Amino acid sequence: MAERAPDAFEVALAALRRRERTTAELSAWLATRGYGSEEIEGTIGRLTEVGELDDERFAWRYAEDKRELRGWGVERIRETLASRGIPLALVEVALEADSHGAQVGRASDLLARRGQPLDADADRARALGYLTRRGYEYEVAYEAIRLAARQGG
Repeated sequence: MAERAPDAFEVALAALRRRERTTAELSAWLATRGYGSEEIEGTIGRLTEVGELDDERFAWRYAEDKRELRGWGVERIRETLASRGIPLALVEVALEADSHGAQVGRASDLLARRGQPLDADADRARALGYLTRRGYEYEVAYEAIRLAARQGG
């Protein structure tokens, strides 16, 4: 007696229970497991309908986590969400709640925790590189360095 192939919906649901994924990630994951495009499309539709798969919710949570737990800037979050298949419109919605002032404050706090001096031009250049690598826009990083230098000295 032949074994019945696992239902794509059940397999996808189990995968989402282990780790939240984007629609694009889950579609690709199912495709690598041999499910056809019609079956994947139907599964994605059902999961979205029952609220188990939601790219907007994913983008909001991801952005909030990376801001608060990792200190990431808007650019790094935007790039990562886009690379995970989140549509740009949803990425922008998730990022719009992060005000310029909040970004400057978070970046300044990162510099304070880092504990590096900001007295010399070379120190400030290193801090600028550090913040831009973490995804802060140049203007935000520059303001954060000025704020951290004032608060530190």
